[in-house]
Amino acid sequence: MGLDFASMGRLHDVRADEVWESNHLANRTARRAGLLAKLGVGPGTVVAIAHGGAPAFFADLFAVWTLGACAACLNPRLTLGELENIVGFVDAKLILASEEHTLGNDVAGVPVSCGVGDADDSTMSSTARSNEGGLAENPALILFTSGTTGDPKGVVHTFGSIAARIRLNRQQIGDATMARTLCLLPTHFGHGLIGNCLTPLFAGADLFLFPDMGVTDAPRLGPTISEKNITFMSSVPTMWKLALKLSQRPARNSLQRIQVGSAPLSADLWRSIQTWAGVEDVVNVYGITETANWVAGASGKDFEPEDGLVGRMWGGEAAVVGQDGVRRDRGEGELVVRTPSIMKGYFLRDDLTDQVVRDGWYHTGDVGCIGADGVIRLTGRQKSEINKAGMKIHPEELDLLLERHPLVAEACAFGIPDEYSGELVGVAFRLADGASIEPFELKAWCGEHIKPDAVPDRWYAVAEIPKTDRGKVNRLTVRDKCIAAGDR
Repeated sequence: MGLDFASMGRLHDVRADEVWESNHLANRTARRAGLLAKLGVGPGTVVAIAHGGAPAFFADLFAVWTLGACAACLNPRLTLGELENIVGFVDAKLILASEEHTLGNDVAGVPVSCGVGDADDSTMSSTARSNEGGLAENPALILFTSGTTGDPKGVVHTFGSIAARIRLNRQQIGDATMARTLCLLPTHFGHGLIGNCLTPLFAGADLFLFPDMGVTDAPRLGPTISEKNITFMSSVPTMWKLALKLSQRPARNSLQRIQVGSAPLSADLWRSIQTWAGVEDVVNVYGITETANWVAGASGKDFEPEDGLVGRMWGGEAAVVGQDGVRRDRGEGELVVRTPSIMKGYFLRDDLTDQVVRDGWYHTGDVGCIGADGVIRLTGRQKSEINKAGMKIHPEELDLLLERHPLVAEACAFGIPDEYSGELVGVAFRLADGASIEPFELKAWCGEHIKPDAVPDRWYAVAEIPKTDRGKVNRLTVRDKCIAAGDR
């Protein structure tokens, strides 16, 4: 399948201060595969992995893949009801949990297993090694983007699409740059798992795991980078907003490259990260779960930071589809991409797959432009577009504009149903610590920078703008909470 398990780097659990040498990871993987083979896991079966962020997760994942089976990597914070819904939907053969799990012996009739048991290397010799991880076109991974309580939406990647993405990432970043990689992200979505973990691991790098860094841990970022001599890391804008405020700068100049993705990166935040880290090579990366992770990027050493700038493709092609439905390699419209790392499809949802994958092109739902130089710039999302009396407004642009105001820490714009205009423009804003400003003052400030019709009509001062564990904002959730609370 193109993934060489023998080339694995070392795993470091920063919180537990634990190191797994590559041979230890290989042994644990083999023992786990032996146990799973005894339980009937093999090609065509799905195994749910309900833990993550620690070395044992990778032993489980690689054991599943060694047997040619498909891993459904789940958020460890799922409620029991959500977990039951997901494992039933994928018809999981088994649930793999951490040794500290509280799930019991089964979930909805699906057995739960934790630890390696008493199996040994010899138990997997014939079955597992003969499969060699499965054929390139076989399903290897299911990542869920929505629907844990309703109809799940699971993105299926094959062994081939994962291998292709890892290969292209390595070409763009360079193995030497990733020599000592820090991962702050969860391992149940593409950015954290495929980009920030599997790419350096298969490059033979040392991978330092420090997932879910929040307010409590953020002050440790700079010292951790220095102590571990970190050369590469990738994270989300939300994490950086915390780190820049709470952590001191690294004392050593070990960092060579930083990538930021999964949500829009403002030019101001981009430059602030460069200054804090002392690294020019801060890359705004663009990726989607459906394309495994990053498919494009723009580095601060090649471009002046700019709102919406995502650079050039990392393998494959990009085009735009205009309002006339014609696909062009230059111009404005919906961004579509064709890449070797495109998903196999949505699990058991061919109807949804057919809506977004046409003639081999994935329709991203993002709106932007491609210049004559092949550089991609994004302006918003089709799905979140606000239609105010026929005028189309991209809320992402409003977010970035307001966050340039010195007193605004975060902003989230959204559409509000309106009887006369169709939609009005609403915005939730969180002020910087100790700041004070009235909405009418912010409204006047916006009026100096954007056309009058795009200035928000409703303003909501909030203490926090909630995000998913991927660092993304659900605009509908924010909108509903703001409307329920009332505006100012």
